[in-house]
Amino acid sequence: RRHTRYISVTGVQTCALPILFPGHVALTHPDKPAVIMARTGKTITYAELDVSANKISRLLFDAGLRPGDNVAICLENHEKFFDVVWGCHYAGLIYTACSSRLTADELTYIVNDCGAKALITSAYLAPQIAVVADKIPNVELRLMIDGTIDGFEHFEDAVAKSSSEPLADRVDGSDMLYSSGTTGRPKGVRLATSGAPLGSPIPLVGLGQFLLAMDVNMVYLSPAPLYHAAPLRWNMVVHRLGGTSVIMDHFDAEEFLAAVEKYKVTHTQTVPTMFVRMLKLPDDVRGRYDVSSLKCVFHAAAPCPVPVKLGMIQWFGPIIHEYYAGSEGNGFVYCNSESWLAHQGTVGQSLNAVIHICDDDGNEVPTGESGTVYFESNAQFEYHNDPEKTKASRDPQGRGWTTLGDIGYLDDDKFLYLTDRKAFMIISGGVNIYPQESENVLITHPLVTDVAVFGIPHEEFGEEVKAVVQPVTMPTSDVERRQLEQQLIAFCKEHLADLKCPRSIDFRPELPRHPTGKLYKRLLKDEYWAQAGRNI
Repeated sequence: RRHTRYISVTGVQTCALPILFPGHVALTHPDKPAVIMARTGKTITYAELDVSANKISRLLFDAGLRPGDNVAICLENHEKFFDVVWGCHYAGLIYTACSSRLTADELTYIVNDCGAKALITSAYLAPQIAVVADKIPNVELRLMIDGTIDGFEHFEDAVAKSSSEPLADRVDGSDMLYSSGTTGRPKGVRLATSGAPLGSPIPLVGLGQFLLAMDVNMVYLSPAPLYHAAPLRWNMVVHRLGGTSVIMDHFDAEEFLAAVEKYKVTHTQTVPTMFVRMLKLPDDVRGRYDVSSLKCVFHAAAPCPVPVKLGMIQWFGPIIHEYYAGSEGNGFVYCNSESWLAHQGTVGQSLNAVIHICDDDGNEVPTGESGTVYFESNAQFEYHNDPEKTKASRDPQGRGWTTLGDIGYLDDDKFLYLTDRKAFMIISGGVNIYPQESENVLITHPLVTDVAVFGIPHEEFGEEVKAVVQPVTMPTSDVERRQLEQQLIAFCKEHLADLKCPRSIDFRPELPRHPTGKLYKRLLKDEYWAQAGRNI
């Protein structure tokens, strides 16, 4: 029997949606691929995914975990990733997917901070896990896939012994994901839990259906790390709707295009850095692959430079969609290609909250003027074990509005434009400078692969603008370095006011960037300020 409930996407009840999770899909399409690993072609059907999730949920229940308890998951983009996640979800647990790139110290902190009673990991991460093992005393159930180390059970053996009988009275689980740690220790975003029956409608399913044409026939290519909020949640939407997820081990521009052609991909989510790297492929490589199966390419995580977005629309067609949102779930801003072309540079219009742009005192600023972006919505969230950060996310005048910490402005049509993260704003001689502007210019230069712009100490003006660039080819001499530096600064000044452009540029073979595309700019800033003998 398929139940239905109404779901609100924009504040109005819009459509009856079926209650879905992999088990429902398995009833009618048991042999349909739920997960395909892009590189190897390894396939997991819906029947296999549902049986595995039931076994894992039963294993967790038999170990004493109950709805609302926490589980930590630390896996690479593994073929069993969604077996584990759906198993936790079936059990009504709160699951924290941890980055597989964390140091042992960082992972120890998150596992302890989230209150995990179980940890599920893989032999690929055994070196880090071996260091962590003695530092997580509250973790009672410890499972390792593809092998084992002291203190961990063999995941496959434990699951094989478990019953596939579904648990009784199942309720939806929920994720509690941690920020990437761009400013200090990462914090878990704890959302209000509903205790709703397993498979109850969620807003993201409605958004996927009505904005992005996601349905049972979709083939969704996932090129990013699965522990990140967007890949995790959108792949689960795919499984709720009965589509197929194609998972890349890691992003590679040419391999992405090859996967689109091989698997006849219809939907995918990217980040702007992926666009940049695809556009910088040689023309013969770009033209080698058939991408005509694509119906919807949506991106988020960072604003996209205008020339990059224009290049992708010209290449893929007007199928590029953009949204701005956070793990906190307090707002969802969206635009399609047509809206974006009419408002170039926007991240869209709000669909489920009123946007307010405020100064540091919480006063609303005029249209077109930049300030902190606040959402007025009913969403409830807090930062786990960090009441100060939770308080800082609320507007200072106590109206209940919340912010993700971004700076932006609205135009006359209520389209939102993001200027930068508040933490990265440069104040030079009393003037506010948003480094994203010069980053967006420099990344379009053909000799630039990646770029970070930030403020460094200046005795007279407080800060000055600095750029660190990953060039296509590293300079081999001081003369080449200086020539490239002058060329890029001049290029920036052709497009922006002088004060917004870097005064100097350093070159590095690679920048510290998260696999999801987020730049660890704080690491660079800290390095330069430490050299000056000062703190930011």
